[in-house]
Amino acid sequence: MKRGHKAEEHPPASREGGSEVSRAHVSGVATRGRNLRGSAVAGWLSAVAVAGWLALAPVALAQRRPHIGYTYPAGGQAGTTFAIKLGGQDLDDVNAVLVTGEGVTARVVDYYRRLNNQEIQLLNEQLRGLKRATTPPGKGAAPAPPADGDLEAMRQLIAKIEKRTGAWVQQPACASISSLVFVEVTIAPEAPVGPRELRLATPRGISNPLAFHVGQLPEYSRKPMGTAIIQILGKEAQALRRRPAAEEEVTVALPCTLNGQIASGEVNRYRFTAGKGQRLVISTLGRQLIPYIADAVPGWFQPVLVLHDAQGREVAFSDDYRFRPDPVILFEVPREGEYVLTIHDGIYRGREDFVYRITIGELPFVTSVFPLGGQAGAALTPGVGGLNVRDAQVPAPVGEGRPGLLQFAASRMGYDSNRVPFSLDPLPDEFEREPNNAVAAAQPVELPVVINGRIDRPDDRDVYRFAGKAGDTVVAEVHARRLDSPLDSVIKLTDSSGRLLAYSDDREDLMAGVNTHHADSYFLTKLPADGTYFVHVGDTARNGGEEYAYRLRLSAPQPDFELRIVPSSVAVPVNGTVAVTVYAARKDGFAGPIRLALQNPPAGFSAAPVTLAANQTTARLAIRGGAKPTNGVLQLVVVGSAKAGARELLREAVPADDRMQAFLWRHLVPAAELPAIVFDPRYQPPPRRAAPVRAPAVPIASTVAAVASAAASGTPAGAGTAAATAAKPKFTQQQIAGRLRQLKLLYEEGLLTDAFYDEKVAECESAQ
Repeated sequence: MKRGHKAEEHPPASREGGSEVSRAHVSGVATRGRNLRGSAVAGWLSAVAVAGWLALAPVALAQRRPHIGYTYPAGGQAGTTFAIKLGGQDLDDVNAVLVTGEGVTARVVDYYRRLNNQEIQLLNEQLRGLKRATTPPGKGAAPAPPADGDLEAMRQLIAKIEKRTGAWVQQPACASISSLVFVEVTIAPEAPVGPRELRLATPRGISNPLAFHVGQLPEYSRKPMGTAIIQILGKEAQALRRRPAAEEEVTVALPCTLNGQIASGEVNRYRFTAGKGQRLVISTLGRQLIPYIADAVPGWFQPVLVLHDAQGREVAFSDDYRFRPDPVILFEVPREGEYVLTIHDGIYRGREDFVYRITIGELPFVTSVFPLGGQAGAALTPGVGGLNVRDAQVPAPVGEGRPGLLQFAASRMGYDSNRVPFSLDPLPDEFEREPNNAVAAAQPVELPVVINGRIDRPDDRDVYRFAGKAGDTVVAEVHARRLDSPLDSVIKLTDSSGRLLAYSDDREDLMAGVNTHHADSYFLTKLPADGTYFVHVGDTARNGGEEYAYRLRLSAPQPDFELRIVPSSVAVPVNGTVAVTVYAARKDGFAGPIRLALQNPPAGFSAAPVTLAANQTTARLAIRGGAKPTNGVLQLVVVGSAKAGARELLREAVPADDRMQAFLWRHLVPAAELPAIVFDPRYQPPPRRAAPVRAPAVPIASTVAAVASAAASGTPAGAGTAAATAAKPKFTQQQIAGRLRQLKLLYEEGLLTDAFYDEKVAECESAQ
C-alpha cells in the first residue's frame, strides 16, 4: 500500500451518476477536498526535529479566494474540443479560465452556484406551474395557450430547471466542491504535450491551480458524477452510486487515455484486446492530479489497478509505483485475447474529486536515468532504461544554461514517455568508478565535486576518499529521491581509523512540495584534523539496481536559500493592500538577511521591500493595488536578494499553496505562476437577465414597520386593512429581503418566468 501519514477520516460518499463513454470528452468534472483559506499556514509542525522551522504565519486575503477542488476530465487530446466540469466554492460571477502554456483556450459555459432549500422549493413550484401549463387537459386536447411565452420556450425552461435541480444535493459529502462550473476547452493540434495548470478567475479573485494535461492519445471519458451525498453512520449504503450494470464496464481500443471518477465502493472496468508479446504500459494519474484531499486519509486518492485475462484470472496488480501512490503496470502480454483492467480506491472511498487519468498502450516508459544531472552549461544526453525505450530519442536537457531542475521525456514512434527530472548544478561533476565498495578501494575525489553514482545491486556500498584539513567544514548531500530515484540513501563520514564522524539517513526538505518521504541524506560537519576522510553511500534497506542512481555533492558550504510565496495568486482591492507570506529555506548554514521585493511590477501593483532578518524564515510582504482595476490578469514576480560572502544571491520566489494532508501535515505545493488582479470591491457584474422593475403599492419596509406598530398600539396599521390588526408580522423584514434576493438571483439565472417572479414579489410585498 501507499506510504503516508494516517489520521481519522470523514467518510466521503457518492451519488447516482452513470458512466456513458465516448471517444471524445463529455461534459464533466471532478472535485477536491476542503479549501484551505483564511488561516492558510498554521505552521511547520514537523520542523523541530530537522530544521528548526516553527512558523505561525496565517495568510490574510482581503476576500475569500475562489477555490476549485477538481476538474473532470483533467485533460484532453491535442486537436480536440471538449467539455469539462469543475467543482469548488466562492466562484460567483466566474468569467475566465486560465491555462498555462501555449495552445489551450477555454471559456466558461455555465455556472451552478449552490442553491439553498428555499430556492429549490421556488424552482419546484415554478416547475409544477410550467408543467400544468404545457400538459394537455385531456386526451387529444391541446394545452392552453401559455400566458407568458410560447409553448416551446416553456418546455425549454422546464428542461433547464430539471437539469439545475437534478444537480442539487441537500447534504453534499463535501460542500466546498458543490458549486459547479462548466467549461469548453479547445486544444490546438500543435499544443505541446504534457502537464499544465488550470485556474478559474472571478472579478474579485483567482483560484488555486489544478493539474490539466495535454495528451497524445484518443480519450475515453465516463459520464461525470453527480454531487456525492454525505454518508450517515449506519446508513452508508444510501450514499453509494447506483450505476446501471451495463455501464460498469467499457470496451476501449488501445492506445488510449481513460478518464473517470471513483464513487464510494465503486470499481470501474475497461475491456480491451491485446496481442501476444505486446509490452503494455498502464500508468495512472490520481494523486498527481489532486495532491491533497484535506478530509481523506492518507490525504489523497489511492488508485488500485488490477488486470485480468478473459477467464477472469488476475495477471497483474499495482497499488503504487515505487515510492509514489499512483500505480503503474508494466505488462508483457502472454497470449492474444481480451483483458479487463479495473480501478478502485485502496479502501473503497470515493467522491467527485477522486479523479483519474490512465494511459494504456505499447508506449515508452522510463524507469531509470543516468546520470540524474550534470553541470550547468554542459551538453549531456543521459541514458535511460525502461519499457519500449531501446530506440527512443532522448534530448540533451541543457535548459538555459543556469542551475535548476528540468523535466524531459524520451520519444519513440511519435509518442512521448513519462516526464523525468534532470538536475543542473554549478559545481563540476564526475562519475563513480567501480570497484569502490570498501575503504581499501575508495574512489579518490577532489572537493568541490558532484559525483554521479549508482547503487547498482543489493547491498552495494560506494566509498569516496578525499583529503581534508583541521577546521574545514564539509557538506555531503545526496539528491536521489528528489530526482525520482527509488534510492533511500544513507551516508556517513569516517576518518582513516574508521571512527564515525557524521551520519545521515533522512533529512526533511521543506521545499519538496507533495513529497511525504524525505529520503535524501545531508550532513554538514567540521573536520577534526588533517588527514584522509571517507564518505560511504548506500541504501537504507540494502536495495539496489540500475534505477538506484544518485548525485552526491561533496564541498565546502555553499550558502544559499530558496523562497516560496503563499498563496499562489493575488487579488488586491483598489487602493488597498494584501499581505502574502514568503518562506525561506536556508541552505548550508546561510543566516544572512534577505531583501524581498517585487521585480519589475506591472502597472497597478507596488510593494515596499521587506527584509528577512538573520536566521528568520518567514516574512509578510504587503502588495498594494493601484487606483483602478487591472484590465485582465497580470503576472507578479517576487525576488529575494542577499549576500553570502562575496557572492550576490538573487532568487525568485516560487508561488505555492498551503495544503493539508490527513488533518495535520502541511505542505507547500508549488505552482508555475503568480497571477494577480486589482479589483473594485464595489463592482457588481451586470446580471445575465435583468429582473423586471415593479413599484410596490406599499414599500416592504413600511409594511413590516406598520404591522409591528399596530401590534404594539392595538390600532389598525392602515385604513381599511383588516390584516393589519395582527399581533405580530408573519415575516421579519430580514426574511422578506432574503426572499427577494433569492427571487432576483433565480430570475437573473433564467430559471423563473416573468409571471412567476411578479407573483412571488407581490407576495413578499403583502407579507405580514
